[in-house]
Amino acid sequence: MNWGGPGFVIAIIAVCYVGWIINNWVRAKHGYPLENEWGGTTDKGDPNAERKIELLSTENEELVGKIDRLQERLAVLERIATDPAKRTADEIEALREKG
Repeated sequence: MNWGGPGFVIAIIAVCYVGWIINNWVRAKHGYPLENEWGGTTDKGDPNAERKIELLSTENEELVGKIDRLQERLAVLERIATDPAKRTADEIEALREKG
């Protein structure tokens, strides 16, 4: 095989081009921005990105609050489950007397 012939050079160019096409296809399939011929991205950005970030941050704060409340309730349930029955009964009676 002649390694210096034009067929070999064309084969290298073809392999590089096919690799670039596969790379861009995978990037597009998974939602990544595509690259242009100078290495920059062609993604112009989402105009609603700030709003989405704000909504996600608010939702995150609400979920953190829910998790904190659930952890407190779980701690109470663990204490009830592991405390002696007499002590739990005494606490329940003390609460009934208050009310």
